[in-house]
Amino acid sequence: MNHLLIVVDMQNDFIDGSLGTKEATEIIPNVVKKINEYQEAGNQIVFTMDTHKEDYMDTMEGKKLPIIHCIKDTYGWNICDEIQRNFNLEQYKIYTKNTFGSSELARDLLNGVYNDVTLVELIGICTDICVISNALLVKTFLPNIPIIVDASCCAGVSKNSHINALEAIKMCHIDIIGEI
Repeated sequence: MNHLLIVVDMQNDFIDGSLGTKEATEIIPNVVKKINEYQEAGNQIVFTMDTHKEDYMDTMEGKKLPIIHCIKDTYGWNICDEIQRNFNLEQYKIYTKNTFGSSELARDLLNGVYNDVTLVELIGICTDICVISNALLVKTFLPNIPIIVDASCCAGVSKNSHINALEAIKMCHIDIIGEI
């Protein structure tokens, strides 16, 4: 049994910063518990981090979402304190990404880095943007591996967009577990 947990964008700006939500704050204990379960079982864990530069507002995303967030090396860019307190992040692969899906993760999937994985689970923020994007990347490159998203460890931009994203994810043959 070789499972892979992908922890998507559990960063301060998405939790209690410029794009933070109550729902994002509420999932932190579930996320910490899930990471701990994977770590105790000896399974693989990777993280993604939304990463922008000072020119964010000049990018296409900045024009569509004109809220500065996750500027590299700022407090808001960092993975949340609760995760940092409980886990040594230096032991995990961290994919920085400047858009919703991680192109580096996609390259690793394409190049067989995770071919020994028997199940992939995704958790994190935002269900309706980055979680769904990365879940579909995984589905594209590992189409015959079970993929799950734990709804109790995810938060969207809003409750409705979170639910809508979970429904879209299900339509792509990705299983949803956990309480919505």
